[in-house]
Amino acid sequence: MSTDGSVDQARTRNFCIIAHIDHGKSTLADRMLERTATLSARQMRDQVLDSMDLERERGITIKAHPVRMALDLDGTAYTLNLIDTPGHVDFSYEVSRSLAACEGAVLLVDATQGIEAQTLANAYVAVEHDLAVIPVVNKIDLPTARADVVAQELADFLGASAADVLQVSAKSGEGVDELLRRIVAAVPPPAGDPAAPLRALVIDSSYDQHRGVVASVRVFDGSLHRQDRLRLMQAGTRAEAVETGVFTPAVSAREALTTGHVGYVATGLKEVREWPVGDTVTHEHAPAMQPLPGYLTPKPLVFASLYSTDPEGFTALRDALDRLRLSDPAIVSQPEQSAALGFGFRCGFLGVLHMDIVRERLEREYELELVLTTPQVEYEVATRDGEVLRVDSPAELPEPSKIAEVREPWMVVTVVTPEAHLGAVIELLQSRRGEHRRLEYLEPTRVLLEYGLPLGEMLTEFFDALKSSTRGYGSLDYTFGEYRAGDFVRLDMRLNGQMVDALSTIVPRARAAEIGRDLALRLKREIPRQQFEVSVQAAVGSRIVARETVRPVRKDVLAKCYGRDVSRKRKLLEAQKAGKQRLKRVGQIDVPQEAFTAVLRSGGSSGARRKRA
Repeated sequence: MSTDGSVDQARTRNFCIIAHIDHGKSTLADRMLERTATLSARQMRDQVLDSMDLERERGITIKAHPVRMALDLDGTAYTLNLIDTPGHVDFSYEVSRSLAACEGAVLLVDATQGIEAQTLANAYVAVEHDLAVIPVVNKIDLPTARADVVAQELADFLGASAADVLQVSAKSGEGVDELLRRIVAAVPPPAGDPAAPLRALVIDSSYDQHRGVVASVRVFDGSLHRQDRLRLMQAGTRAEAVETGVFTPAVSAREALTTGHVGYVATGLKEVREWPVGDTVTHEHAPAMQPLPGYLTPKPLVFASLYSTDPEGFTALRDALDRLRLSDPAIVSQPEQSAALGFGFRCGFLGVLHMDIVRERLEREYELELVLTTPQVEYEVATRDGEVLRVDSPAELPEPSKIAEVREPWMVVTVVTPEAHLGAVIELLQSRRGEHRRLEYLEPTRVLLEYGLPLGEMLTEFFDALKSSTRGYGSLDYTFGEYRAGDFVRLDMRLNGQMVDALSTIVPRARAAEIGRDLALRLKREIPRQQFEVSVQAAVGSRIVARETVRPVRKDVLAKCYGRDVSRKRKLLEAQKAGKQRLKRVGQIDVPQEAFTAVLRSGGSSGARRKRA
């Protein structure tokens, strides 16, 4: 080890842990930190790399977390750079970013559950990146563990021998020392030329009040020293390296990061858009000629609008989205205005869970109170003029007379389920317009199903229904397949004939009446009673498909009529009725914003439930 803290490149190993959700990635990372004495017993806690409160509460990893560990193996010092990755399909782009910074991957499988849908997807991505894959079976200490069976299953999948599959218990630490030895032996040291011009890949970024933009980087060539003048090769941004260092897992300052290192650089920049993830960092005065490949830009699949409940909160929401997008490039947004909810943003997300996590992070980390509108998918609309439009908002849908065809996105869905629940899963998929593609037995009691499924059918209660159908044992992975033509219409909600733009949605024509009735009922429950009757209507164009009525508040005009003069009572009632008719024609409906907030947050058949998978 040199005086600046750098470690010989040949004794550095960069690897990540990939697995299906809840198979023990974060717990295994905890045991590795203990075995390498990276943290003391006093500093240790469960899921120490899951630093966000949201991650710890939900028991899932949302962001990839790098950490440097020092391992003494038979008198030789090694540096292990571990990147703990998410397991949920909505955060698969985080996994791909981690894999691009590594030479090896630990493929972790639960000994009680076996290979799951996301296990397959992660393994394919690791092979595509040409990484050294180390198969590991976890949770062998559980009474229901089927370690040998799952090890053989994993070996068959990877085309290896069952003897090559390590068996560990991340909870007790059994087998972790052997795994660390296997990592040193199987994962190649990082390639790269220490004497070449600097090329470092931006893995992640965050914003610090005192140090500005702080970027997590992997150095592929050259070295990066504190106070170096830097430039991003694609964005062209220039900055000074105010501070460099590594994660242990807390930030630990170092004088330099050399070839093969994973660490951070603080830039002092105040504009969060200037340092995008996936760009290549080089020196300003002696730049590299060719940038690193970077990452494919993630494509949003689900779209919804975000509004602040505070009329003055638009600026705060804009700034919060800008900062969040620095570390999460999958979020896209553009300003929009709603007559009911004011100024907000139309945002794109990778999935329903991603949308839910972004909303919660905005509310917690930036103390915002938000309204999230009904989620939509992005449609392709072919017009009669031959133009093809991308439409993710009902307001952008052209007039029906101008539309030749509307196409919706279809996904390739892979479900792994116990054989006992196969019938229930098939029934669920077919009820969502699914098309069967493949059925394969992974083992006598577990089945892999592959279906084509419209993405729009997955937005509403699908994950909850899948877990219920399989008693929690089913797992899901999905990728984009193609766009297919369908019969879709715009569903509008009207109050006394006036359209409520925030509640408009694009729906299949066959379900328009059902969804319209649901929205009308929820609006009826939330709208305060007025002095006059309020009609709540769901409409497709000029055709009303559902209607509810909010009855008026009625004053007792007969309270002072003590006699039996029926004509007098009738006259008073007729006068009251005529007055309410006049008020209905000229009066404004007093609908507080809280009513729209309650309707949009209550979910229902057209809204988004809070989901986990």
